[in-house]
Amino acid sequence: MTEDLELIFDEFKSSNSKTLVHLENELSRVRAGKASPAMLNGVMVDYYGCPTPIQQVANVSTMDARTITVQPWEKNMLNEIAKGIMNANLGLNPQNNGEVLLIAVPPLTEERRRDLVKKAKAEGEHAKVGVRNNRKDSMDMIKDLKSEGLSEDLAKDSEEQIQQITNGFIKKIDELLEVKEKDIMTV
Repeated sequence: MTEDLELIFDEFKSSNSKTLVHLENELSRVRAGKASPAMLNGVMVDYYGCPTPIQQVANVSTMDARTITVQPWEKNMLNEIAKGIMNANLGLNPQNNGEVLLIAVPPLTEERRRDLVKKAKAEGEHAKVGVRNNRKDSMDMIKDLKSEGLSEDLAKDSEEQIQQITNGFIKKIDELLEVKEKDIMTV
């Protein structure tokens, strides 16, 4: 029975770690006023009729704190990449100079910063819901083990341990959100 409990704990921690990684990826897409190649992570480009991530058709980098450069590996892809960036609804307007795309990242207004903080908090809430769903699944597995003969005390201890792990992950989510909020609100 204890091997089953260890398996439940390992699976629970693994699921929650994946939730944290997903949250970090989502938060990296929320821009904080500085240009970052990660801002274009979700952009898909029509590469000869096939939707392809922008990183697979071009080199994305930053020239300075306000400018992103996109250098395609094939010059004839410049217009398709620009179209993909426009279709992604990121509020960015790429300028084509014949060699590379230059994207000026506009400074954030106070209102836009607040909106981005709300978006970041919404992503954090989604992550917390994911952690709670993982907790529920683990608790259900412990109840199943209890019906198969797991002792009452061991089940209770396991449920408390699951709750402690949950609290730890919720705390990590809150810390990530706090750092991101500070990053967004810093002018």
